Amino acid sequence: MKKKIVIALGGNALLQRGEILSAENQQRSIQVFARMASVLARDYQLVIVHGNGPQVGLLALQNAACTDSPAWPLDILVAESQGMIGFAIAQELASCTGGAPVTTLMTRVAVDPRDDAFATPGKYIGPVYQPAQQAELEARYGWLMKADGNYIRRVVPSPTPLKILDSDAIQTLIDAGHTVICCGGGGIPVIAQDEGYQGVEAVIDKDLTASVLAQSLHADHLLILTDADAVYENWGTPQARALRHATVEELAPFAAPDGAMGPKAAAVMQFVKQTGNTAFIGALKDAPQILAGEKGTCVTR
Repeated sequence: MKKKIVIALGGNALLQRGEILSAENQQRSIQVFARMASVLARDYQLVIVHGNGPQVGLLALQNAACTDSPAWPLDILVAESQGMIGFAIAQELASCTGGAPVTTLMTRVAVDPRDDAFATPGKYIGPVYQPAQQAELEARYGWLMKADGNYIRRVVPSPTPLKILDSDAIQTLIDAGHTVICCGGGGIPVIAQDEGYQGVEAVIDKDLTASVLAQSLHADHLLILTDADAVYENWGTPQARALRHATVEELAPFAAPDGAMGPKAAAVMQFVKQTGNTAFIGALKDAPQILAGEKGTCVTR
């Protein structure tokens, strides 16, 4: 029986920081991912979670540009990004795997309406801008902007994922031999009502959702693919050093809620602590070498 692996594919790995947010640029990155994933599919049962930070922010920006109708809420835009990115991944992956079944599943994720994240937005979405544009953007769109490296980006609430509502459907597809693309953009954020669930204005962190999913599916591994090739000590300094192996305790200082490496570190720590299984962080193009221990960062108890 194949080992089960949940792969969290970063939105910034699909649309690189600073590049034009175009379907063509995204497709090139997806082609790289699909070729890599088709190799992994020989030995692993794949479950793929993708990010949507640049994409959902672009949808919101395009939405705001239409002044003839009110802007659509973020939960709807997250659902839209699930469909468009999931479709693109499924098309490429099915082509690379010779037509093996690949299914994209619209996925809802429950969050707590009392989550502190609603009062303190911190999730980056959309394109990057120059710091000098901050006042204009905040005045024009009513956005909250924060520094992201040398740039600024819009930030929105990112509540903690509590439960994947469509997990039974995911398991059914896995049991039928499908590669499943699910929980896109961290899942469509919903809160419990007296009857059913209601969408909320937020974007859930896809790495934290991937960790919850990997735990619920009893996955053997969690692999987080991003635009960084590893976790680094002293990042951004001449003393920067890649961590090839780290325990949960050694990784803990990297789990700050910074919107960059912090959620990734927190996600793999949670998975490893709860399951005792191995997790990995690294660059999209290096996935096979990451699992072989040659690149990226391997995290164990």
